[in-house]
Amino acid sequence: MNERTLKLLEFPSVLSLLAKHAMSEPGREACLALGPFPDAQTVSRENRVLVEAFAWFGESEHKPTDFPPLEGLFDVIEEGRSHLDLDDLSGLKATLAEARRSLDVFGTPEAAAQTGRDLRWPLLAGEAWAVRFPEKTWSGLRRCLSEQGHLKDESSPELMAARAGIREVHKQCIKRVKAYVLDNNLTNYLQDDYVTISSDRYVLPLKASYKTKLPGIIHDYSQTGETCYFEPLFLVEINNQAQEIRQEERAAEREVLRLLTSFARDEYDQLKACYELLIRLDVLHSKVGLGAQLDALPLEVAPGAPIVLNEVRHPLLAADPRAKATSLDIVMEQQHHGLVVSGGNAGGKTVCLKTLGLSALMAMSGLPVPAAEGSTLPLWERLYVFMGDEQSLADHVSTFTAQIERLSGLLPSVTETTLVLLDEFGAGTDPAQGAALAQAVIEDLLERGATVAAATHFPALKVFALTDDRVRAASVLFDPATKKPLYKLAFDQVGQSQALEAAREHGLPESVLARAESILNPNLPEGVDPSRIMDRLNALAVNREAEVSGLRQERKKLKDREARLRERFEKDKDKLFEEVRAASRRILREWQERKVSHKQAMRELAEARDKVRTTSKEGAAEQAGPERAVAFEDFEKGQAIRYLPWAKKAVVEELDSKRKLLKVDISGVSLWAKPEDAVPMEQGGQPAPQPVQQSAKQQAKAASGAGSMRLDLRGKRGDEAVAELGKVMDNALMRNVAQIEVVHGKGTGALRREVHSFLEHSPAVASFDLADEEHGGDGMTLVELK
Repeated sequence: MNERTLKLLEFPSVLSLLAKHAMSEPGREACLALGPFPDAQTVSRENRVLVEAFAWFGESEHKPTDFPPLEGLFDVIEEGRSHLDLDDLSGLKATLAEARRSLDVFGTPEAAAQTGRDLRWPLLAGEAWAVRFPEKTWSGLRRCLSEQGHLKDESSPELMAARAGIREVHKQCIKRVKAYVLDNNLTNYLQDDYVTISSDRYVLPLKASYKTKLPGIIHDYSQTGETCYFEPLFLVEINNQAQEIRQEERAAEREVLRLLTSFARDEYDQLKACYELLIRLDVLHSKVGLGAQLDALPLEVAPGAPIVLNEVRHPLLAADPRAKATSLDIVMEQQHHGLVVSGGNAGGKTVCLKTLGLSALMAMSGLPVPAAEGSTLPLWERLYVFMGDEQSLADHVSTFTAQIERLSGLLPSVTETTLVLLDEFGAGTDPAQGAALAQAVIEDLLERGATVAAATHFPALKVFALTDDRVRAASVLFDPATKKPLYKLAFDQVGQSQALEAAREHGLPESVLARAESILNPNLPEGVDPSRIMDRLNALAVNREAEVSGLRQERKKLKDREARLRERFEKDKDKLFEEVRAASRRILREWQERKVSHKQAMRELAEARDKVRTTSKEGAAEQAGPERAVAFEDFEKGQAIRYLPWAKKAVVEELDSKRKLLKVDISGVSLWAKPEDAVPMEQGGQPAPQPVQQSAKQQAKAASGAGSMRLDLRGKRGDEAVAELGKVMDNALMRNVAQIEVVHGKGTGALRREVHSFLEHSPAVASFDLADEEHGGDGMTLVELK
């Protein structure tokens, strides 16, 4: 897009709004440098990433923080002739700390595969996972730099030795000075009773009037001249020694800086990738912030998509709460490639064109657009605007001539991916010739395949818009009673130019207006007003717009009611689940304490389980529609599923084709499950749609418990392992599971002894024994439950 188009549509002002939401200086500069992307693939991807960013920033609650610009640092690294200074390294450390924090929020692909989190934002997560963190540089900076940005003593042995020597010299100096002052009774001669440093040497702040009383060297005076910085002769040797050690310190510091710079140079690509990721996240966060400010959403942009901007508002008016921006619909049918907007002055025709053009620029730049959900735009590679006064006195060019010259130069580049906005094109010459020329230009642009939107007062263009199938006519609406503009569009009709009404409102004398009316309609009988037809059409359109607005409000109320009902259902379901869990724990506790029989406990647990399952199935029916049968062949290793009896996400670990069972991992707990107890997950974490209703027989089979469960306790402390084993045994009893496979590893045998000790005293255990060698041997215990 050329700069003229961006300026006329005020796109830089939108970027300024965006930049205000950035958290860092590099992020602000990147926001201001944004522009339309060159191809459909990039535009589509950027808008999909923006959709993911809305979800990720909302759910993770991650917020970027400030980090310094590193372009100068990268220049030094690329040159390779000098080392980075402390300010550079401090900025690099702060940047890497922010990058580390951001990458930790995304986690790793392996962890995401277990939880399914990456399915919510795969493109955004993929960008983060593609970044290799510079571990060597990060480790070196953390070791060598303090929080205040200074080199630590332990950065190198040489630096530690030099600074230890400086501290020793300082201590010796203080001791010698105190003895010198006391021995010579110099307290009254000193301006302050402490040693200070001048010209990098230890000195005494001596009153200037006593400077000739003592032998030594005067290095400097205070600004008032009352104090001189005096070096006694006995300090000369100590200061010389301190200078040598400081020289060693500076040399050691330079070596540390060179070492850290070499780390950064070795991992230059990784450093730059981290920096670019932070800028990317800051820009995306700014886009999300702009979306919240404008109540805007990402738009679907694709080649050949229809122009559908529902309830769209001009972005700059939407950003100003004082403007009270009204929304309008800009909709063109599939066969339409032109839009001609007519109607009275100050009715919003130009704002309509600007809203269309600016919305297109924002959507093609990956920015949210203040339009209703479901809005779409085609992909335009070029956008040309003819708007405003284009005359140039310096070049002796009138407005009309300037428009023609620009159009002549642009016509050869017009294609089917071009949008042209014409605001009062041809108005700067004879009306009849101007109208003919404007119509000819629009027809030529349409024949080239371009999309055209024009605002006009020419009657001939209004007729053209109503009669040509390629063009859709629209009129701006006015209040029938007050004649005030409503800033709405009525389609498939034309509007009357209300020049006389506008002149009357702005104080033109009635005598002049009456004469204008007589000149305008010289042959009409007295009392006949040709504007009544247009007023009637305007009134009908206003009524229709009011009806549409009422229907939209009703639809919004229904959606809000549905959301409230869904939220209440979720709360009620969670409450019921908690009640059932509490009852289950009570039953297990009473059975373990021998207060109820095994048979009675199992019966009550079965009733509680059926209650949970019934509620879970009802909730699933409410939210995801009818359940469906699935086959063993529908699953594969590593697939994300939802385990229905527990209503939890899981991952398929193994497939047993003989027994037709799935081995699934539920947050670290492994168990064998039947296919009818599992539902494959789609992207977004929702169960995949099911085509067939589950039979009563299949539901009964799904209600029966899994044959065995698997628990991996390796790496856990004894108390943690026993606590987790107790929880899994409780779940197993609720599920009527007969066997648990407990993996504790071999090692020293301490964890195995803890597990066996717990099992020996558990009333729920019928027996337990080590597994055979093929299934783990000493590293696994098989537990049979009563």
